Amino acid sequence: MIGEVKQVIVVRSDIRMSKGKLAVQVAHAAVIAAFKAYKSPRWRSWFDEWWSTGQKKVVLKGGGERDLLGYAAEAEKLGLPTSIVRDAGRTELEPGTLTAIGIGPGPSDLIDRVTGGLKLL
Repeated sequence: MIGEVKQVIVVRSDIRMSKGKLAVQVAHAAVIAAFKAYKSPRWRSWFDEWWSTGQKKVVLKGGGERDLLGYAAEAEKLGLPTSIVRDAGRTELEPGTLTAIGIGPGPSDLIDRVTGGLKLL
């Protein structure tokens, strides 16, 4: 038994994005990280448990680019699937702007070691 599993999306809180842009960036981070987990024998059991229990997701405020990169690196050190989303720059943001990261799906207690101190979006 894996226990509770979830996925966390951490978004930049130091840049302005419209609600639509923010929603799309969160979706990109969620899908990319979930697909990584689905494709990997290492993480597939986490994905399967997450999928079968409703795909719990939490969206958090993360600070600036350096903060998000730090959370992603910490999550990777703990063996969690991650994604880093950089905008293509076609609408509101400069090309390459880091907007969000995805962590998980994975065990909630492991993810909380990285993001447990962050506030909900």
